[in-house]
Amino acid sequence: MTANIPQVEASRPGAQPGDGKRVLIVVQNLPVPFDRRVWLEATTLERAGYTVSVISPQLKQCTRAYERLQGIDVYRYPLPFQGRGAVTFAVEFIWCFLWTAALSVRVHMRSGFDVLHACNPPDTYWLLGLLWRLGGKAFLFDHHDLCPEMYEVKFSRRGGVLQRILVWLERWSFRSATVVIAPNESHAEIASKRGHVPADRTFIVRSGPDTERLQVGSPAERLKRGRRFLCTYLGEMCVQDGVDHLVRVARTLCIDRRRNDILFAFLGGGPEQPALVDLAERLGVREHCDFTGEVSDEDLCRYLSTTDVAIDPTPRNPWSDRSTMNKIMEYMFFGCPIVAFDLRESIRSAGEAALYAAPPIDDVLADRIESLLADERMRAHMSTYARERVRSHLMWDHSAPHLLAAYRRVFAPK
Repeated sequence: MTANIPQVEASRPGAQPGDGKRVLIVVQNLPVPFDRRVWLEATTLERAGYTVSVISPQLKQCTRAYERLQGIDVYRYPLPFQGRGAVTFAVEFIWCFLWTAALSVRVHMRSGFDVLHACNPPDTYWLLGLLWRLGGKAFLFDHHDLCPEMYEVKFSRRGGVLQRILVWLERWSFRSATVVIAPNESHAEIASKRGHVPADRTFIVRSGPDTERLQVGSPAERLKRGRRFLCTYLGEMCVQDGVDHLVRVARTLCIDRRRNDILFAFLGGGPEQPALVDLAERLGVREHCDFTGEVSDEDLCRYLSTTDVAIDPTPRNPWSDRSTMNKIMEYMFFGCPIVAFDLRESIRSAGEAALYAAPPIDDVLADRIESLLADERMRAHMSTYARERVRSHLMWDHSAPHLLAAYRRVFAPK
């Protein structure tokens, strides 16, 4: 399947392809503007002349019910709990759906919208999209995540009633959409094979580093706490992210192999972070691990500007092998040499900027990290390659034209 990959230029200042058309983006997984991909999409559309509103939950530092940011109306609803099991996930989905539906009516009455742009997970907003299509709105499905595969990984269950329901919900998301946005070739293939979406209605819009938010700086040696090397993980810490592999790698390198010259930094929060801190305590590597929690953009830039090796410990599974990890592009933007497991989409993104561990065994990951720390020339080559590749292929500037092309397809004459 070949998705649309238009050869077009991003909008220049003064160009207004949106011509005042109105967009409502809904996202449940993360709040806006904390969700970096959604915020890049929203600001790109606003700069292109679209009137943009966003609905998201109140989480993290994003707690205001309404605010206007960079010309975008942001509406947020309370989320008093987050699901951890099948039943609580279902309750969370219903709660968020009802709040989003109510706020979409508010947006309709206040400023109006012409297209509902729904980002998964979950794959439940197709029903809202169908309801608004009855009112003459278009529905765009932004396929961020593979929910059936995510369920399989999170709950170690394959098949069964719940996974069949998730496949059914995904199918209706595809079927209801005027246009589908995929973050990579693997998702576009699923849109074609599992969703039966025609190629002319599928657009690949890759995530990319936000240059307004990220700035490369000088190394801050104090962050290494007296060690020679800093190895960094960036991102939310959930079951599927495999961060426990990296804690065990710290045990292998710092205790079993008696490496006292490495500090492992874990940047970010997430539901698994407390358990990972406990695991580090039990394995005797707490002093070798810096769990920062959520960090500011400034601190994130300081850590990645200082990092010797960046790590993505996500193991290969049906979800991860087809997913593009945003952290890979952010590592590359800072010129960080990467160690990761050999996931299909990670290889497509990073290329020679990473050393890959296969099969997903902790000792193999530890070996790759140790060999890279020992080879300064290889690290320098990978750093140069990473910076050049991300700037020539993976920056958001290269993705923005594809997003705008998808919107031209949404508004094309029937």
